[in-house]
Amino acid sequence: MISVVKNPSYLLEECFRWFGPADPVPLAYIRHAGATAVFTSLHQIPYGEAWPREAIREHKDQLAAAGLRWTAVESVPVHEDLKTGSGDLKTLLDNYTRTLRHLAAEGVTTVVYNFMPVLDWVRTDLHHVLPDGTECLLFDPVKFCAFELHALQRPGAEADFTPEQIADAARWWSGLTDAARADFIQSIIDVFPGVKLGLTLDDIRARLAAYARIGRDELTANLGRFLAHVVPVAAEVGVRLAIHPDDPPFSVLGLPRIVCTEQDVATLFALADDTANGLCFCSGSFGARPDNDLPAMARRFASRIHAVHLRATIRLPSGVFFEADHLDGDVDMPALLRILLAEQDRRRAAGRTDWQLPLRPDHGHVMMQDLAHYVPLTPGYSAIGRMRGLAELRGVMHGLRAS
Repeated sequence: MISVVKNPSYLLEECFRWFGPADPVPLAYIRHAGATAVFTSLHQIPYGEAWPREAIREHKDQLAAAGLRWTAVESVPVHEDLKTGSGDLKTLLDNYTRTLRHLAAEGVTTVVYNFMPVLDWVRTDLHHVLPDGTECLLFDPVKFCAFELHALQRPGAEADFTPEQIADAARWWSGLTDAARADFIQSIIDVFPGVKLGLTLDDIRARLAAYARIGRDELTANLGRFLAHVVPVAAEVGVRLAIHPDDPPFSVLGLPRIVCTEQDVATLFALADDTANGLCFCSGSFGARPDNDLPAMARRFASRIHAVHLRATIRLPSGVFFEADHLDGDVDMPALLRILLAEQDRRRAAGRTDWQLPLRPDHGHVMMQDLAHYVPLTPGYSAIGRMRGLAELRGVMHGLRAS
C-alpha cells in the first residue's frame, strides 16, 4: 500500500464537522475530502448533563478507527438556565466542568460553545437556489418579520422592523399555504446543530418569557458568572474554550446578543483574562455585519483564537445575506488565512505543543445533487459543497506559503 504523509506544519489542520453515527456523511467521505480531523460532539446527551468519560472515549475511538482525530468539541452546549441565571446553577456548572475534566483526560482539549439565547443560528431559507443551481442558506429580514408578527406573534416585535418590511411580510405570509407556513416555522425553531429538540411555538414563547427582565447587561453578567466558574477549571486541565459568535450577529426575537462585534470580543476576554477563555473565529458570523473588519479582528485577537470556521456571506442593502462560495462574498479570505498562518507560525516558534489551529469549512452549498439521494442532518452541512470549500481554502493556504 502507498501511504501519503502530509506536512502538518505547512497548513492549518484541515477538519470537517461530523454529527455522529446518524450523519449521512460518513467518516470515510470526510477522509476523501482531505480532512484529517473533525469537530464533533455527543449530541445524544441532553443539555446540562455531564458527559461520561466512557462515552467520550468510545466516540474518540470510533474516529481513530476511521483514521481521524477528534480535534475540537462542537459543542458542549450551555443550558438555557445558565444564560438566564435561573434554576440549579450549581449543578449545571459542576456538570459542565466535570465534562471538561473528562474531555481533557481523553486528550480532547478544544471546546467550542455559544451563549446565544433561545435559538442557535437563524436562517429564513434553508434551500435558496443560486443562479448556478446550487443551494445555500439565506436570511431575509422580511421573512423573519413574518415569523415574528404572524407566527410567533411576539408582543412589541413591530418595533424591530420598518413599515415597509412589515407590509412586505404581510403580503408574503398571506401567499403561503398552511403546509408551507408549518414548514417555514419549523425551519426557524428546530435547526439546532446535530439534534432535533422538537420545539413548538409555545416552547419558544416560554423560553422568551424567561428573558423578560434580561437585557444586554444582565446577559453579559450571566456569561461572566459562567466563565468565572469554568475558565479556572479549563486552565487547570489544559482545555481551551472557544466561544462561537452569534449568528446572525445582531438581535433577534428582541433578545440581546453579546458576541457580535470586535468590542464584544474584547469585553468577553476582559470577563476572564486567561488564554483558556478564547474564540472560535467564524468568518461567516462576524462577516454578516458590514461594520466588522474581519482581518483587523483576527489580527487583534490572534493569540486567543482556538478554532476557526471559514465561510463567506454576501450582504445586500435590503438586509438579506446568504452563504456565498468560500472564496467569494464579503470576506477577504486570503487576508484572514495569512493572519491565521502567521499566528500558527508564532505559536510553533514559541515551542508550544498546541500550536496548530484547527480549521473547518462551514456551510457548504448543496451541489451535484450532493450524492444524489441524501439529506444533510443539519442544513448547510452537505458533503460535496464542504469538500469544495476545503479544497479552495487549502489552495489559498498553499499559495500563501509559496509566496
